[in-house]
Amino acid sequence: MDKEIIVEMKHITKLFPGVVANDDISISIQKGEIYALLGENGAGKSTLMSILFGLYQPDHGEIYIRGQKVTLESSRTAAELGIGMVHQHFKLIDNYTIAENIILCREPIHRLLGFLPAVDLKKANKEIRELSQKFHLEVDPEQKIEDINVSVQQRVEILKMLYREADILIFDEPTAILTPQEIEYLLDIMQELRRNGKTIILITHKLEEVKKIADRCAILRRGKLIKVLDVSRTSTLEMANLMVGKEFSFDINKTPARCGDVVLDVEHLSVRSENKVEVVHDVSFKVHQGEIFAIAGVSGNGQVEIADAIAGLIPVHSGTIRLNGRDITNLDVRERTEAGISYIPEDRQQVGMVADMTLAENMAIKSYYREPFAKRGILQPEVIKNYAEKLVRDYDVRTGSGVDTPMGSLSGGNQQKVLVAREIGLNSVLMIFVQPTRGLDIGAISHIHHQILDEREKGKAILLISLELSEIMDLADTIGVIFRGELLKIEDASKMTPSEVGRYMMGVKE
Repeated sequence: MDKEIIVEMKHITKLFPGVVANDDISISIQKGEIYALLGENGAGKSTLMSILFGLYQPDHGEIYIRGQKVTLESSRTAAELGIGMVHQHFKLIDNYTIAENIILCREPIHRLLGFLPAVDLKKANKEIRELSQKFHLEVDPEQKIEDINVSVQQRVEILKMLYREADILIFDEPTAILTPQEIEYLLDIMQELRRNGKTIILITHKLEEVKKIADRCAILRRGKLIKVLDVSRTSTLEMANLMVGKEFSFDINKTPARCGDVVLDVEHLSVRSENKVEVVHDVSFKVHQGEIFAIAGVSGNGQVEIADAIAGLIPVHSGTIRLNGRDITNLDVRERTEAGISYIPEDRQQVGMVADMTLAENMAIKSYYREPFAKRGILQPEVIKNYAEKLVRDYDVRTGSGVDTPMGSLSGGNQQKVLVAREIGLNSVLMIFVQPTRGLDIGAISHIHHQILDEREKGKAILLISLELSEIMDLADTIGVIFRGELLKIEDASKMTPSEVGRYMMGVKE
């Protein structure tokens, strides 16, 4: 017997200025399945699901929910039909509690003195605690959003959907900002939701996740539906080939390192957090010309603070940082950039870009005051535009309005491509990459990996910080493993196995 079709989208077309985001797409989703939308950055996945959630209206096409034709005029209409969505960038109010965020616009009311309406927070806290326990999404309803990490914030977004009794759950790139351990936990949660009768639509470009939990996947490429596949009968290589539209190889051809002089010399570095807790303790290491030095570790062990301290984003408590023999410990960010540091930060939204500025302006944001972008203090807009257009072509950045597109309107993966292009374009002697491929599809990941290796071949010193152990093993010449702010081990990458690195990451010493 055929399974019930819960969502059907027929001939959906969505146009934006200069781009066809969705081109005559038809999909049908069965009740109780995990259905993946797979595709490169900018393939049209998020747009299609934003239409299903009522954020956009299609220019052509029809939508059926549980067999009934519907017009989704807004997200409220979608919510009334049992559709919920966890966005890639969360929609939470930082200074509200978890409970206050979840019940917003659905507040339980009780009467003070028998007639004055008031929000019943005690009841809300109790209901949310019970709901979170039922779906293994344990949270403290009374904690404020500003005091919880991203994985707990994601649980809050899921609970918002469940509190509104949604049974069609859309997850937009849900693992892009999570650690490997958090990803495993989230995938388990999705399986639990499915066991409770929910239908899940997963927007992603991560083949391993699709292979692990999805029943079927629809592959989109440049706005078109390429194929719908039964995941259990399809290899990751076949999915990859369909995604990128050509034969794809997972292999990385890496030549032996030819290390030159020391470029970065970090000695006895210690860094303290805002509340005076030491997060980096007495760390020393060197990075040479033509070397990729990778720091491996579980998220939150001080690796990001090391990178921020070298780049000048946070102060050093003690120790010395030298670049080509020059002490840069107390220089500001611009002075360090001019001395020869490129930096791709972990948080691209808050640190790496200005969302309201155009793509071209973001490309030039670190060098706009220098020639050829400025002459005698006067900006040269045409030069900036031409430079940005070249980088957009070289890095395959997908945009709606070319280099005049506001940075904030790009997909997360395309924002990351812009940052990588800009920082490599600075031609610095030291390049610091923190999570350089976070949120990127396999084609873009391969491209960035080759770019990093190209810079190594040119003799650049590269500091790589990644939570992806496979990325570190593929790229690193030297690996430093960090645990609770200390480098427990520094070793030639060829002499370490993934399991050895993993043991050090968990704090197991020889």
